[in-house]
Amino acid sequence: MPALLEVTGISKNFSGLRAVADVSFTVPESAIFAVIGPNGAGKTTLFNLIAGVFAPNTGAITFCGDRIDGLRPDEVCRRGVGRTFQIVRPFPGLSVEDNVTVGALLRHPDPAAAMRRAHDILGRLDLFDKRRHLAGALTLPDRKRLEVARALATEPKLLLLDEVMAGLRPTETDRMVEIIRKLNTEAGLTILLIEHVMRAVMSVATRVLVLHHGAAIAEGAPEAVVREPAVIESYLGVEAV
Repeated sequence: MPALLEVTGISKNFSGLRAVADVSFTVPESAIFAVIGPNGAGKTTLFNLIAGVFAPNTGAITFCGDRIDGLRPDEVCRRGVGRTFQIVRPFPGLSVEDNVTVGALLRHPDPAAAMRRAHDILGRLDLFDKRRHLAGALTLPDRKRLEVARALATEPKLLLLDEVMAGLRPTETDRMVEIIRKLNTEAGLTILLIEHVMRAVMSVATRVLVLHHGAAIAEGAPEAVVREPAVIESYLGVEAV
């Protein structure tokens, strides 16, 4: 499969602290690629570099064959990269449908067309019946799905999911896993996700990158990566294998 995203030797320093250290990987088109590692490993910083929040100190990020490192977040989004955030922050005083419509306006300037697009996405995320509810009144599982819906509304080619299963119960996690699978298989969406729920990672990811202290310590098929001694020692622990 052709590469949709290529990250080559990127590093990011904050006041002498190297948060990401010479990381390289490739995400093929239509893949589900997972980034795992302990807290503070540099995972969200990596997402911020891809999404344009930060510019890397070194290295290059190529999306659809074009360099995107150094572009603003809105420019990266317009290129086709959508993202969620680890701490979900919808517009609490707006309805669920209005939250998603805001994202849909990027591709559909006509408000009526944007709302139709929002309704389609809400149906796919099992939120259509709650479209008139205020976003601030939603439960955590619903807010997590709303966060995904808002990113999908921008019609990305690559979706970055930052711990969308954190804090969910097992049944809710299974529901999110099924949504991710359908987005990948039915919509053909390429997904790059950060996740600590290893059961979910093992069930959906086609490839896994492991970060520790900002550096890549392993990459490969999920079944192989979780048996790497460095991954067991730094992240999973012997009880996990």
